[in-house]
Amino acid sequence: MKALSTWNPFKEMEELAETPLCQLANVRLGWPAFFGRRPAWPESSEILMSEWLPRVDVMESEKEFLLKAELPEVKKEEFKVSVEKGVLSITGERKLEKEEKGKKYHRIERAYGRFERSFALPEGIGGITWEFKDGVLTVHIPKKPEAKPKTVAVKVE
Repeated sequence: MKALSTWNPFKEMEELAETPLCQLANVRLGWPAFFGRRPAWPESSEILMSEWLPRVDVMESEKEFLLKAELPEVKKEEFKVSVEKGVLSITGERKLEKEEKGKKYHRIERAYGRFERSFALPEGIGGITWEFKDGVLTVHIPKKPEAKPKTVAVKVE
């Protein structure tokens, strides 16, 4: 006769964490290990950098499209907004702070590096403006006025 055992879903997650792919991800990308186990960090002093893309909200009103991009700790001189061949691009770089004398980093989780976000625009868009305040880039993209349908009164006799 077989004995009944209690199912433990965490045991399956522990087994998954032991697979070679998960172990590689923990070591190379600096992901936290499951259940408090620490990954084996590389011995070199090289800092692993991940690709960073700013988060963007795109909204629409009757008169315009509004694009808001989060660019924390990026100065106005460190990014560029451009429009070319119907594509709006935001490019730039968020730089890693220099290690100061007497301070050393134990963990770096925020991402740094070059970024580029691109958005296709409808044809015939012009007059795009943007502003940058408190780490948020706001791009105003006016809609081109659409032809309103004509209404014609029909006389019925």
